[in-house]
Amino acid sequence: MSIIAQVNNQTVESGVSTRTPIANAKVTVTDALGAVVGEAVTDSKGEAKIPVSARADYTITLDTSTLPEGASLASAGANSFILLKDSFVTQTKRVTFIVGQSGNSSITFTEKVAQRAADGVRLGLIIALCSVGLSLVFGTTGLTNFAHGEMITFGGLMAFFLNVTIGIPLLIVAPIVVLLGGAFGITYDWAIFARLRRKGVGLVSQMVVSVGLSIMLRNFYLFQFGGRTRPLDDFSLQTGMDIGPIKITPRDLTTGIISLVVLITVALVLQRSRTGKAVRAVSDNPNLASATGIDTQRIIKIVWCAGGALAALGGVFRGLDEQVGFNMGSGLLFLMFAGITLGGLGSAFGALVGGFLVGLLVEMASLVVPSELKNAPALLILILVLVLRPQGILGKRTRIG
Repeated sequence: MSIIAQVNNQTVESGVSTRTPIANAKVTVTDALGAVVGEAVTDSKGEAKIPVSARADYTITLDTSTLPEGASLASAGANSFILLKDSFVTQTKRVTFIVGQSGNSSITFTEKVAQRAADGVRLGLIIALCSVGLSLVFGTTGLTNFAHGEMITFGGLMAFFLNVTIGIPLLIVAPIVVLLGGAFGITYDWAIFARLRRKGVGLVSQMVVSVGLSIMLRNFYLFQFGGRTRPLDDFSLQTGMDIGPIKITPRDLTTGIISLVVLITVALVLQRSRTGKAVRAVSDNPNLASATGIDTQRIIKIVWCAGGALAALGGVFRGLDEQVGFNMGSGLLFLMFAGITLGGLGSAFGALVGGFLVGLLVEMASLVVPSELKNAPALLILILVLVLRPQGILGKRTRIG
């Protein structure tokens, strides 16, 4: 077992906090009787790891005299943490000391709105990127795939394994992960859902299978990866740059631009290519598409492959944005459902529009509700759309019966 203490220097500009690691800061761990259990100094990542023998009550203290000259803690008296025995949920417990500005600097409401809007655009692009496959699978097969979030997690975890564990640069890792995600999507369909379709299993039963698959994969990821989130090695420590009232890191700006380019490319492929037209035809009416000579099974395989690849890419970007965790995809699942419902079930273009709007709504909601509840308005929108306009923004009314 071990305690990892992280020491970061925090600066605040335009309401956005930026943290950089502080090296050579001394951290001491004492037990409930005041005896020193261990001590260490922080490395280049600002982390000091102190082994402990068992779950117990510990006090972690930062020696402020070892901080860089002129540096002070963001909050008075915050140079120590008390960890209780019951707080050790995993074998490793982390604490963070903040040096510099407290993050409570006042900014204008206009600056807050601009920053939240920029964050919403980034989140919306990631949701849209991940939602396209989910929407197309629903359109071509009728399946509501609750395991789609685990495809996103797969991308994030594979990126972590290749980048952090093996040490391959992320610029090389990202294309590899996209290919692995496509293969994972095809395997999903071939191993489970294609067989269920051939046996004539109903869509409700297939949906239940997807729920079970989601739970199984999530627990497998937890067993292999652990319960805490971890950053990717590359581009994890960057200073934000100012663009008007908005502060954004080069990493986030780059991932946003790439997401936008990928989404535009997907839209053009669906609109103009022969395969894209076939996908839209199968989504509109699978039986009629088969009658006109379209190989619907081949199109379904393509949709699963493309959906897995886009989800994996979204997992890489989400890992860069929020760090990698075993449940990172499941945390986005209902936001994706809200996006494709808002945009129009089964419509790829609806998923693009709806996912973007949901991401924007989630971040803007944090201006009026606590950040812990910022997803609630998006789910409320999902309910209202289902009640008032079930076909969504770009969906079409259909006759029942």
